Amino acid sequence: MNRQRLGMWWFVGTLVFSLLSMLVPLPDVLEPFKPYWPALVLLYWSLESGDRVTLGLAFAMGLAADLLDGVLLGEQALRLTALVFIALRFRSRLRFFPIWQQTLAVLALLLNDRILLTIVRVFAGDALPPPIWWVSPFVGAALWPFVFLLLDDLRMRLRLQ
Repeated sequence: MNRQRLGMWWFVGTLVFSLLSMLVPLPDVLEPFKPYWPALVLLYWSLESGDRVTLGLAFAMGLAADLLDGVLLGEQALRLTALVFIALRFRSRLRFFPIWQQTLAVLALLLNDRILLTIVRVFAGDALPPPIWWVSPFVGAALWPFVFLLLDDLRMRLRLQ
């Protein structure tokens, strides 16, 4: 298998794995701490391979996540599209930040994601979420260095572009 095909399988595989990771059930106590895996993986690919990640891909992945998760159709599509738009807009700066500054930027992006989700759900008629619901972006930001380094290391070991 040539490198280009392997690279495409690796890219698609990480996206599918992130969607499946989103579906892993956790006990009710741990559910608020569950990171938003599709956002973290799309952020990684937005920073490392900006030509592969487009707003259309983010929207399609969000629709797939909506269908898999059984939420309001378009909710995650809107969130992931906004997240990727901001990441691609500031890609040239974010790529060269030290990992701790990238982590802060990821935290800001994940908090923005939660704000968008809150707005969508309030317009849909849901009540405001409890304060513990806001912990997830902090968990995602804490995991960012590990996600970034793991995906980057595996990409380099496979010698993929």
